[in-house]
Amino acid sequence: MSKFKSTGTAYLLWFFFGCHYAYLGMWGIQILYWFAIIAGFFTFGITWLWCFIDLFLIPGKVSRYNAKIAAQIADIEKKEKDEEFQRNLLIAKTGKNEVEY
Repeated sequence: MSKFKSTGTAYLLWFFFGCHYAYLGMWGIQILYWFAIIAGFFTFGITWLWCFIDLFLIPGKVSRYNAKIAAQIADIEKKEKDEEFQRNLLIAKTGKNEVEY
């Protein structure tokens, strides 16, 4: 299962449910967003400006989320590669094909 997020899915969640922050794992902001929307229904306040601005900020939020996931994957791959290198180095030094850890 891929952990990367889609901009299209984020837009759909924003439009139909207003839960695009939850999709990106930002639960604190999501709860604040919902409270602000509820307050906006009753006060006709500036809350709707936040909704409109999010329309343009969603691609950047998704890109930052995906970049963070890509960096985590790169770190894991680097660690696995280093471990494999150390294992191969140990095999080369001992001359055994099977090394006990």
